[in-house]
Amino acid sequence: MSIFLVFIFFSLLFPAGLGGVETDDCKPTSCSKDGPTIQFPFRNKYLSPEYCGYNPGFDVFCNERNETVLILPLSVQVVVKKINYVDQQVEIYDPEKCLVKKLTHPDLSASSFHFLSEDLDDYVLFNCSGSKTDLDYFSIPCHDDTSSVFLAFLSDSRMMNYLPLTSCTKIRNIPSVPWDVFTENNLHLKWSEPACGWCEAKGKRCGLSNFTGEHQIIQCVDQPYMNNKKVFDKSSYSPGATLGSFVIILAAVLLYTSIRSSSENYMMIEKFLEDHRALKPIRFSYSDLRRITLKFSEKLGEGGYGTVYKGYLSNEINVAVKVLHNSKGNGEDFVNEVSTIGRIHHVNVVRLVGFCADGLRRALVYEFLPNDSLEKFIFQSSGSGSKKRSLGWQKLRDIALGIAKGIEYLHEGCDRQILHFDIKPHNILLDQNFNPKICDFSLAKLCVKEQNGVTMTAARGTMGYIAPEVLSRIFGRVSHKSDVYSFGMLLLEMVGGRKNIDTNYINTSQVYFPQWIYNHLDLSFEDDFWARIEEGEDGIIARRLTIVGLWCIQWCPSDRPSMKDAIQMLEGPEESLTIPPNPFPANNTNATNSVGGMIPGRRHYEIELPLIQESEYFSA
Repeated sequence: MSIFLVFIFFSLLFPAGLGGVETDDCKPTSCSKDGPTIQFPFRNKYLSPEYCGYNPGFDVFCNERNETVLILPLSVQVVVKKINYVDQQVEIYDPEKCLVKKLTHPDLSASSFHFLSEDLDDYVLFNCSGSKTDLDYFSIPCHDDTSSVFLAFLSDSRMMNYLPLTSCTKIRNIPSVPWDVFTENNLHLKWSEPACGWCEAKGKRCGLSNFTGEHQIIQCVDQPYMNNKKVFDKSSYSPGATLGSFVIILAAVLLYTSIRSSSENYMMIEKFLEDHRALKPIRFSYSDLRRITLKFSEKLGEGGYGTVYKGYLSNEINVAVKVLHNSKGNGEDFVNEVSTIGRIHHVNVVRLVGFCADGLRRALVYEFLPNDSLEKFIFQSSGSGSKKRSLGWQKLRDIALGIAKGIEYLHEGCDRQILHFDIKPHNILLDQNFNPKICDFSLAKLCVKEQNGVTMTAARGTMGYIAPEVLSRIFGRVSHKSDVYSFGMLLLEMVGGRKNIDTNYINTSQVYFPQWIYNHLDLSFEDDFWARIEEGEDGIIARRLTIVGLWCIQWCPSDRPSMKDAIQMLEGPEESLTIPPNPFPANNTNATNSVGGMIPGRRHYEIELPLIQESEYFSA
């Protein structure tokens, strides 16, 4: 605050000193010395970020002759001579001297601009071969060629009845244009939105308070730069007047800052919520991400596909920014994630706030979840004999139920079924209340709900959670039951507090934990495994999670429950649960001889498989 006071004091002492330095990303520019100033709502589409302009319809660029070119609907281009930001008017002309051809072909009502003249009429355009007639018409010479002329008549003109039918053909109707569009090559257009004329009239600058989302909110702020031409005049300096002004202005500044800060924070939060109510991810530029992440200063983690940084949309809204590695893939994972999670809004699915596709730079922006992943809470360090878990059994049950509801929503709650293919503890994030949210949709696949299976040419997932049918067609069709299998493996890891595949015991019978836990399911609580769990409610929860998990990992997809059934099993009465069939071969004592041989590790992989023909499987 002391620095701020000193700054205000010296600003008053030397009100017209050295000119300020322009630091605004959206500073006014021009294409030439005599060209119009380009500022909000216009922006140079090749030099300025998207948030510097009002979209759509206000993009301009500089051509090779340093002229300011405005882009109208249907890619029509006209040159801008002048822009009046107070009256919200723009003067345009056509270097090809055929403005009428450009302004009457597209419907100007589809653009952000309208004719300044309010005297508008409807016309009909004809193409007549031969010589011109003596009828009352507007001729369009730039349309003409050697064999025909173009004529425009008022739509209610009776003169059209006298046109020779053999030589004149109606081209189209021209709605709501002024008469001078046929006679002049310079025209004035106006815009009504955004309404910034009042702001410009006060000598301030108009801009977006938040450049995200479908509804753009306008704010009027002071000019961020000073006039360098002003020179300090010593004769006008008065210490007493300056000190008095300092006290008054300081009080006003503090009051204004407080009100403005509260207002802007409120508008930002409301805008953020409105954007996500519309379920539409925001597109960020790379410079936006640098600003949001404070130049990528706070690293949260790093994996094979990218690095995650913490970001700040406001004081109240934090995000996690995942910057993808350029060397990974051809962008399919990025497109996959945006196209799937971008349409999802569920309490148990992580929210995709936005994305960045700026040249070769790609990133995904998620809601920030402070408690990291479930993986860090369920796996116990080896040698720990404590019965106490970092998460209680009641909370584990709630987490399991939340995950199940999230997966069930992906399978049944969206317009198209979404298969995740990578359900595991690492991809379950926990919010501040330890509510679970499914993340990482890079391997997901969109499907039609009614189809019986999906086409896959390569296995996808993480070792230890992949359903058998994903690895080989001999086990059945790949479907939503493949996610059910992964969910079952996750449940068993939550119960056991250890990974299902332990590479430290790859050659022992202990390697495949699900089979081991099935063999101990009917044992009493005095057994080594169940002794970790107290009898009573905690024991009932642990047993329930175990039984549901074993049902979900049945080898045959048709023997597994749907996620809806799994939710009912988790919520239903204890007596309704039955122990499932043994999903493992009776003679298998070593996981490496069966499923363990196909699931030896924990990394992402893809195994090339023979193409599954469309006659057998259906395309997603």
